[in-house]
Amino acid sequence: MADDRAQRPDPERRSPRSVWTSLTSAWTSLTSAWTSFKRSPYFPATVIVLIISAGAGLFAGSYTYAFANPTPRNIPAAVVVTEHGDAPMKRFLAGMEQALNASLRVHPYPNYAKARWSLEEQRVFTVLERHGRGVQMDVASAAGATVAQLLGQTAAKVGRVTGVPVTVRDVKPLQPGDPRGLAVFYISLAATIIGFLGAIQLSVNASTLNPAERVAFMVAYALLGAFTIAVIVDEGLGALTLPFPESWGILALTMFTSGLVFSMFNVLFGRWALIPTWGLLVLLGNPSSGGAVSWPLLPSLLGTIGRWLPPGASVNAQHTAIYFHAHQHAFPFLVLVCWCLVSAVVFWTWRHRHPGGRPPKATPTRC
Repeated sequence: MADDRAQRPDPERRSPRSVWTSLTSAWTSLTSAWTSFKRSPYFPATVIVLIISAGAGLFAGSYTYAFANPTPRNIPAAVVVTEHGDAPMKRFLAGMEQALNASLRVHPYPNYAKARWSLEEQRVFTVLERHGRGVQMDVASAAGATVAQLLGQTAAKVGRVTGVPVTVRDVKPLQPGDPRGLAVFYISLAATIIGFLGAIQLSVNASTLNPAERVAFMVAYALLGAFTIAVIVDEGLGALTLPFPESWGILALTMFTSGLVFSMFNVLFGRWALIPTWGLLVLLGNPSSGGAVSWPLLPSLLGTIGRWLPPGASVNAQHTAIYFHAHQHAFPFLVLVCWCLVSAVVFWTWRHRHPGGRPPKATPTRC
């Protein structure tokens, strides 16, 4: 009996072959369940849940990172150099450097006229000039309300500490209907978001449009939508007095560019095109545009790349058109046009991958 028990197999002890068979069977069942899940409508819905959850955090994080604690990093300042009596100016500049944590970048100018021209060109944010026994500081709220406020408050404190009388003048104030300088940011934000939402709606609700027709309708809603924005903000609300033709053109170019960017991503990524579009234009582009917080107060990376993205180019062009109309720059328009051209070329090259369009008409054959 003892030998028989010794020869019986232990029921709890399984052979390697049976273990491998069980693992293989479990893996087959798992892969089969995963394949079924991927083919079900629950898979894209689950992906959307995860994307929305991550996007909510990234959206809040990107705007908080850019706007919550504006810190001076690189503020260009023009200083009118005089041949005598510069001791008060040196004490004041040393105090400003200390108060702003060495973020003031001083550029000397031989006279006030040239320094003021640099301010109008938005190369500097303030002009400092000797005024009697003290210093006169000219700021331009139109060039950046947050920067002008910071400079004015800091100058007053530094003047008291150093004993140098300081006079602060706002030589380029904001319009009365926009005391905080945010209206330009809002209209550019509207043009950016509505621009790619329009392209999304064309893809969903007008999917039979051919590529050329789709671009034509994007031009149509960009022109009409930009006109509506400009009329409501200027004539309707009176928030801004716009140079209407130029502002209309900038808004229309912004909307069209935004729509083309989505169309580019649509042929590259299909139904998930909203993700890179939202990331580029909203999560990255809008916080770095300089519309809500001027670029010298943004984190250095955002301040550098913002002007190369469509929202930043739109804000810069619109801002200059409204407040510095005699000093408009070509750069923001070139940025928008480049994004337009690149997006259009990519969209047209891979237009066969667009999920819409109509099949070509069959030509009748002659017997």
